[in-house]
Amino acid sequence: MFTGIVEEKGVIRSLSLTGSSGTIAVRAKKVLEGTRTGDSIAVNGICLTVVSLQADGFTADVMAETIRRSSLGRCSPGDLVNLERAMAADGRFGGHLVSGHIDGTGTIRSLRREENAVWVTIEAARELLELIVDKGSVCIDGISLTVASVDDRAFSVSVIPHTGGETALLDKKPGSLVNLENDMIGKYVKKLLGVSREVTGGVQGITNETAGKREGLTMELLEEYGI
Repeated sequence: MFTGIVEEKGVIRSLSLTGSSGTIAVRAKKVLEGTRTGDSIAVNGICLTVVSLQADGFTADVMAETIRRSSLGRCSPGDLVNLERAMAADGRFGGHLVSGHIDGTGTIRSLRREENAVWVTIEAARELLELIVDKGSVCIDGISLTVASVDDRAFSVSVIPHTGGETALLDKKPGSLVNLENDMIGKYVKKLLGVSREVTGGVQGITNETAGKREGLTMELLEEYGI
């Protein structure tokens, strides 16, 4: 579990893939403190398990699902990445609950400076945007950020100077891919309240045929079944 508060910028040393899986080596310093083999480190928001440690970096395995879901497969040696160790139970919770399990990628549409901040607008798939709400939290490349605006095609965040300096987000250009993780609580709420053709039960008396006629769990649907 992570908080989305990036601890340092690391540098990809190597990315060795055979097919859609392999290993990644990252040069780092701060995140090595107290880290042991088997611990988790978020790399651009992706939870990876440390398989070996060096004096100035670490190595992790990368599986095919990670390559499919994230932008990692497009990274190259020398690229900057955001790093965060798994959160400690005795630390301050500065961001929001982040699992390190990427939901998908978005594409940077624009970066626009407004006084001391930079507005970053990101296009994303509809299924990702459905769980992004105005003034809610979203994790972009492992960074916990507040959503400043959202519509049916894209969303925007406003990046303060500290975040811009401590992370690699503002080093990217329009067209760059970023990893996105939706708010964990929102995903669970959607799963628990969603009623679709795939739902088999959950509310007694609601069949797949009946559920397929409606979008979501509504007051009318509950009243119809005496709930």
